[in-house]
Amino acid sequence: MTTNEYNNCVDNYADNIYRFVLKHIKNVDAARDIVQETFAKVWVKRETIEFSKARSYFFTTAHHTLIDTVRKEKYMQDETAIDREYYQKPIGNLDLQEQLEEALDQLPEIQRTVVLLRDYEGYAYDEIGEITNLKESQVKVYIFRARKRLNEILVSIEAVLD
Repeated sequence: MTTNEYNNCVDNYADNIYRFVLKHIKNVDAARDIVQETFAKVWVKRETIEFSKARSYFFTTAHHTLIDTVRKEKYMQDETAIDREYYQKPIGNLDLQEQLEEALDQLPEIQRTVVLLRDYEGYAYDEIGEITNLKESQVKVYIFRARKRLNEILVSIEAVLD
């Protein structure tokens, strides 16, 4: 990838990568740091990257940087912290977008990642598999389970709100 192609990729994908990371960690400063670190990592390897696969490479790098950051934070957290995967906090009266984001927060990390890549960013199953190092069939299973869980969460909210 040339310098001009790299700059075009930064212009085209920066907002999408930022949005993807921010939906995961809900911290503006940390999301900006991860995006910046992603671009720095890709810059170092830009000469070995095929321009036609640049989008996937940027998102893959962002995903791995996000995972590294989350792992580092979990390691630094207090041992008594409750794991989000097992703790289901109730969702109050929120607008629809907030309800959906709260429901997404209750999903396990991998399910949230594949749903965001598929439904928010529009990636195909095989591309999601490349980004997350999963087989296409695994991606489909995680998306199915995530959507089923989201449906359960949102339907239970609907019943409470009515």
